[in-house]
Amino acid sequence: MMVAAAVCPCPPLLVSEVAVGAAHELDAARAACTVAVGVLAAARPDRLVVVGPLPGDAGPEHHPEGSTGSFRGFGVDLGVRLGADRGTAAGRELPPGLAVGAWLLERAGWADVPVEGLGVGEPLAAERCVQEGRDIAAGAERVALLVMGDASACRTLKAPGYLDERAAPFDAEAARALGAVDTAALRALDSGLARDLMVSGRAPWQVLAGAAEGTALEGRLLYEDAPYGVGYIVATWS
Repeated sequence: MMVAAAVCPCPPLLVSEVAVGAAHELDAARAACTVAVGVLAAARPDRLVVVGPLPGDAGPEHHPEGSTGSFRGFGVDLGVRLGADRGTAAGRELPPGLAVGAWLLERAGWADVPVEGLGVGEPLAAERCVQEGRDIAAGAERVALLVMGDASACRTLKAPGYLDERAAPFDAEAARALGAVDTAALRALDSGLARDLMVSGRAPWQVLAGAAEGTALEGRLLYEDAPYGVGYIVATWS
């Protein structure tokens, strides 16, 4: 059963070592993420699953505890590990979104609870995402989720996807649903519109919706902004 969740954005610039001189521009988002991860720790789960976007593939792609990733592709010689050092797991390197999640956990000193990762790609259908969430919730008596993903990348003229007038309403509804634990609204997110708006969080958020079925959690929206024309949302469910 899922006992808590934290929703965080996953731009590599969230990692202060990657951002360097621009690090202060995401200080508020980092602070909100720190609070969100603290909510996960306070829930005392038996297991933590980091769910994040999988570039270029549908997935799902499972990453066991000990899986590693790095930010060398972003010009920084910084490596991360998913969970405590219980031996390096063989397999694929963590995709960027899960690597950012691992960085947040390392930054918070998370070490006592087993951690694993799940990558879900933009092509993965909503029904499959929801089922993945159900499977996660059934896998432990007390499970928590750290859900990584960005909202639209089309909020301004300088955004990666240029300005799209549909972006702000989409992001506002996603933020509302994440803050209100509105699982029905998350399941109903338009995958075609999300693709048009370059949303990386749609599939991870729908995994969260599936994991939360049958729970009575309260939500809190901690942060919602678009500092680079990309929507970043931080929320907690507990």
